[in-house]
Formats: sequence, structure tokens, C-alpha cells
Amino acid sequence: MTAASEAAPRGTITRILRKILIANRGEIAVRVARACRDLGLGSVAVFSDCDRTARHVRMADEAVAIGGNAPADSYLHVGRIIDAARATGADAVHPGYGFLSENPEFARACCDAGLTFIGPTPDAVAAVGSKTTARQIAVRAGVPVVRGTDRPFAGDEPDAAIAAAAERIGYPVLIKAVAGGGGKGMRIVSMAPELPGAVRLARSEAMTAFGDPAVYLEHCLRHPRHVEVQILGDHHGNICAFVERECSIQRRHQKVIEESPSPVVGPAMREQLANAAIAVARAAAYTNAGTVEFLLGEDGHFYFLEVNARLQVEHPVTEMVAGVDLVHWQIRIARGEQLTLSSRETLNPLGHAIECRVYAEDPDAGFMPSPGRILAVRSPAGPGVRDDGWVEEGTQIPIFYDSLLSKVIASGSDRPQAIARMRRALAEYDIRGVRTTLPFSRWLLRRPEFAEARFHTGFLDDLLQQRSGEPFDELDPSLEEVAAIAACLVEATTAAVPGIATGPGAPSSGRPAADRGAVLRTDGETIERGWKALARRESLRG
Repeated sequence: MTAASEAAPRGTITRILRKILIANRGEIAVRVARACRDLGLGSVAVFSDCDRTARHVRMADEAVAIGGNAPADSYLHVGRIIDAARATGADAVHPGYGFLSENPEFARACCDAGLTFIGPTPDAVAAVGSKTTARQIAVRAGVPVVRGTDRPFAGDEPDAAIAAAAERIGYPVLIKAVAGGGGKGMRIVSMAPELPGAVRLARSEAMTAFGDPAVYLEHCLRHPRHVEVQILGDHHGNICAFVERECSIQRRHQKVIEESPSPVVGPAMREQLANAAIAVARAAAYTNAGTVEFLLGEDGHFYFLEVNARLQVEHPVTEMVAGVDLVHWQIRIARGEQLTLSSRETLNPLGHAIECRVYAEDPDAGFMPSPGRILAVRSPAGPGVRDDGWVEEGTQIPIFYDSLLSKVIASGSDRPQAIARMRRALAEYDIRGVRTTLPFSRWLLRRPEFAEARFHTGFLDDLLQQRSGEPFDELDPSLEEVAAIAACLVEATTAAVPGIATGPGAPSSGRPAADRGAVLRTDGETIERGWKALARRESLRG
């Protein structure tokens, strides 16, 4: 088996697509709308009440309101999305990522309505959507898996049966939800007494997040890396795999920074990973875009993790090092075209690319969401920098959805140049009005461990724990100087206002002597202690 399918003659288009409904919001909806425009196709946006004026709505050729702000009333409402496609005469539906993108019933509803679902078939989505079924597919394909259970534990499974399975697998064990992903429904258990309580918590979280309390167990590898392989499959039996992505920088099992290629994967392992990904895809009868994820152990062996049956958030790093447009290919495959990509193109990286996700979250408050109105945006630019975002001045960040604002992608001829460009891009990026994760990303990119690629999936959580709440946000020296001047003016103006006593016999204001009237003193040291301190307080307010 080769690492990727060899070039096949481009087939004729078997499905005519003229208009695509984008069943999503935010940056991915903007991304797909741009691809539609590139290909000369019409686009239809859908929106909830709070997204009425959002950027993806204005970028599409048409837009349809689909309900209230709660996801269940809009972006997760299958009937309303299908109705919107019919009302606008759309031929196809692109699900983006998140929301309904990996819901086999949604894919089936699109097909039943005569719409082309731009993704895998409903059966393939269902097969790889179950983590235990996906494990069975990998085993049948001859791909190594981590020791674990090959069947799910239902909500009424006795604790004794789960405990017995954990003993067979060996501690530590990882409890994982059968459905969904994103770190939800996951718990690490180091000792047997912790197992029953952790199972209950994982089941409860899985039920809340995915409507399915089923879980399964895997042996928890020590300090693994997370690598994944992007795949494309057409309807003519061709499957190609791309250069791997390194996704080990994670916070609570959620990816934070991704890059391609992995700094620890060489050509031989790259081909092995690609072959394994293709084998899994063939065994699942997989078509369109997807990602096969692996864990790379400290012993240098890799193990199948799961399949994501959709376009990934981090797909731009693959686009940058492969020189392809994955969304274009999704649409081309959906209308029946054959892949014309060869292993020479897809497994030989064109330099290096890194992606940083930017969220409306406050890293100094435990990454709590920071909804609100964007007051100003300065996006990064320059050689090797790409910003996939959806916010602009005046954008209202709602509380109802994922807080992703943008993805910054930096590319270069090698990893050091990509890192340097990412540092520049993050320094240029400025978003006012809401708190963002930009200070956190700047801090992380300065870490020597990142520059030297010395990390694993638990690295970031360990590092954050060591910080003990130390703030990420650093005071901008230029802002401090401006605030200092403002403080001087305030003090001087107060001193000059008639009726306000400022002399030696004036009543005390309650402030320390070094602060009171500090701008009127001639002692340089006292001036610095007074107005500099006041300036610092004033600048931190804003």
C-alpha cells in the first residue's frame, strides 16, 4: 500500500452544484463562503437572532434566519436548516465543524431531502463517530490501538464490570465518552478507588454534552504526543493522506496550538502514519475530508486514537505546507470529481506552519469566557501570516457559542522562521473590548520548551499549574507613559482648582504622602514613586 493514492485522471462532474448552504457560523462559515466565491458558487448563510449582523451573514449571497440564540433553536435544529436550504434552492450543505458536522442523522436528512452533504456518507459518519466502533475498524485494518475496551459501557453497567476491565487494561486508565470529543466526558484514573466516582462524572458530562452516557476505557499512556493525519477520499476509490499535524499543546484535552509537520516525525514514520490513516479510511468506506488521530508514545510507537469525520479547526496548517485548498477539494469531491493529488505533493511539506487559536477568554481568570462588543481590531499581516477570523469593530461576542474569534497561521521555510513570524503576528494582533487569549499565546510562544519542541499532551496543564495564577497580561510601557502624563495632568488640575486646599495646612486626602501633590514636588525620587504608581493604577483600569 502506498502512502497516498497516485494521480488519477480527473473525472467528469457527476453532480451539478450551484448554491451551497453553510450550516454554521463564525470563522468557518466565512471560510466556506470564500471558497464558494472562489469556485463561482452561490452561498447561503443561516443565522440565529444574535448573529443577524455577523460577518458570515454579510459575506454570503443570501441569508436565512433559523431561530433563537440557543443552539438547539438554531444551529442544531435540523428541520430549520433543511427548510432554509429548500427555500433558497441550495443544492448542497456544508456543515463546517462543530454543531451538526458529525451528526449522522443530519447527513442522512440532507440526503433524504435531495441535498448533497459535503462530507462523508451518513453510514461512515455513524461508524467512526462511535469511538469503540472506530477502534474495531482500526483493528480490522491492522492499525495498532492502545489497550482498552472494544465495547461501550452503557449507563447501567455495574461498577464491578468496569473495575474488572480497568484491572485487565492496567492503571492509569482513561475514561472516555463513546460519542463526541473536545475533552468532554474524559477522566484520568490512577488508582482503583477513584474509578467509580470518575465514571459517574464522565457519564454525567457525556450525557450533558452528547446525550449519550456510554463510556469506554483505554490505558493512559505516559507523556504521549498527539499527531494526526489529514485525509481526502473521493467517490472513485482514491484516498490521499497529507503531512501529519502536531497537536500536543493542549489545555484540558483541547488543542491550543497546532503545527505541521511534527518536529519529531521523520520521513519513515510519516509514511507509516499515512499508510495507517489510509487503511482506516478504506476500512470505513470513508469519503471527503477527515482526520485520523494517533498517540505517539515515548517508545516511538504510534497508536490509533479516533477519526474526526469533518474538516478540522486546524486545517489551515495543512493547506500552508501542502499548497492545497481543502475546502475547494471538499466541494470538488462532493460533485463527483476525482482526486488529482499524488504522494509527492501531499507528503513532502513545503516548509513549516503553526496555528494559534484566539478565543474571547480571560486567561488570567481561568480562561473564563469574555463576551461583549469588539471596540477595535488590528489584525496581523506581512509575509507568511494568515488570519482566519470573523470579528471586526462592532462585533458582539455572544455567550451562547464557542468563543473562537480567529486562527492565526504563520508559515516559513522551516520551524524557526515559522515561530519567528508567529511571534511577530501575535505582537501585532490587538483586539479591544473583550479579553482574549492573545497574552497567553505570546507567553507560550516565548517558552524555550516550545522552541525546542519539548512537550507532550500534558505539558501545558503542568506548566499552567506551576504558574500559580501569575498574570499573563503584561503592562504595555507605552500605555504606562500615557497614563503617567494623564495622572500628572489630573494632579496639576486638581491643585489649580480654586477652593481646593493644596498647601501645607490642607486637610489630608487619606492618600500616602508620596502620592499627595507628588507632581508639585521637586524631589525626583518622590515624583517617580507618586505619579508612576498612580499611572500604573490608571493604566491597569483600562
